[in-house]
Amino acid sequence: MANKKAKSTNSSAKSSKKGSFFSRILIWMRNLILFFFVSTILVTIIYRFFPIYITPLMVIRSTEQMFGNEKLSMKKEWVPISEISTNAVDAVVASEDNNFMNHWGFDFDAIQKATKRNKKGGRIYGASTISQQTAKNVFLWPGRSWIRKGFEVYFTGLIELVWSKERIMEVYLNVIETGNGIYGVERASQIYFGKPARKLTPSQAALIAASLPNPRRFDPSHPSSYMFRREKQILKLMRLLGPVKLNEK
Repeated sequence: MANKKAKSTNSSAKSSKKGSFFSRILIWMRNLILFFFVSTILVTIIYRFFPIYITPLMVIRSTEQMFGNEKLSMKKEWVPISEISTNAVDAVVASEDNNFMNHWGFDFDAIQKATKRNKKGGRIYGASTISQQTAKNVFLWPGRSWIRKGFEVYFTGLIELVWSKERIMEVYLNVIETGNGIYGVERASQIYFGKPARKLTPSQAALIAASLPNPRRFDPSHPSSYMFRREKQILKLMRLLGPVKLNEK
């Protein structure tokens, strides 16, 4: 009888320990999730008002340079949107995201079209909006995994909720990769055309926009035949879409 009671006591103790262990795991997970949401919301609010001088992509590229025996280079200069030519805004909207002013971070029509085209095989088409690219550049790492894409959806919704369209565009134009070790249209404009971004012509802005899909390969100051074709397409779209009025939203 005593042995049965002892076994029962041991069994209860083991069960209690297991319950306590799982409870601690659940509490830890809850705190981790809570910390993630609170910290990311707080950082997004801070980034709404202050310049963003470093991004994960900049760190990754610098690491690649160091381990690839390249000269460490990070050329960037933050400028307010008022110091960037409206031609640059119009060019990236024409090139990257025609519906930038009308969507809430995701262009579902573009996603649907890209999905249909990709089913045919061949070249893979993307449908990332400027908001998605900004969220990826500021908060995340390059890649195509579903985990990273899930985070991208979250951060895209967050910046659309907290930031204005003008702020999203300002951040995008300041942190976007525009060459090997070059970030933002201000430094790109200075390096490629010898002038500040506020003086970019429509053609120069279109050439920078044309290089964005692969900025480490394409050089706006020495455009290839492909870039000249893209420049003409972008300029045509800029005329069709008209000036982007960021302060309206």
